[in-house]
Amino acid sequence: MNNIVKTIAIAFLLLSIDVQAQKFTDPDKSPLDIAMYRGQDKAPRVRVIYSRPQKKGREIFGKLEKYGEVWRTGANESTEIKFYRDMMVGDSVVPAGTYTLFTIPGKKEWTVILNKDLDTWGAYGYKKERDLLRFTTPARKTAAPIESFSISFQPTEAGSDMFLGWDDTYIQVPFEEVEE
Repeated sequence: MNNIVKTIAIAFLLLSIDVQAQKFTDPDKSPLDIAMYRGQDKAPRVRVIYSRPQKKGREIFGKLEKYGEVWRTGANESTEIKFYRDMMVGDSVVPAGTYTLFTIPGKKEWTVILNKDLDTWGAYGYKKERDLLRFTTPARKTAAPIESFSISFQPTEAGSDMFLGWDDTYIQVPFEEVEE
């Protein structure tokens, strides 16, 4: 009899507990992605972690992303770029380490910025005095519109070119491996 009472008590206790399915957030509207450049030995050289905003019929550069203003180069958190070894970027050697990648879009050219601040949201807290490197590169027109902001690497003889493209515009950023 005692066991029956205990069983009934446990059954009532379990029925009174509000059992709910775990709730998860909806997927990001600008999903996170990674672009990676690996050397000929297949070891990583550069990794970029960024979010991919969508065009969705909008005019992007000059309107959504204003010309002449610092852009986080993606969506959500600022874009992070990690150099696994010293690399020549533009005319400067960038020491191995992790940086934030910002850009300033322009009609004819963009300014590419590597900044020492990390774990920032957007470009709201951007501080020019924390820049490690700034250089300009021509803005080019794509053959066809790019719906999702994209970053990719294409190997070259000396290293790799990083391409950033969205809507009808792309830029090219050369990386060269520094001999150790």
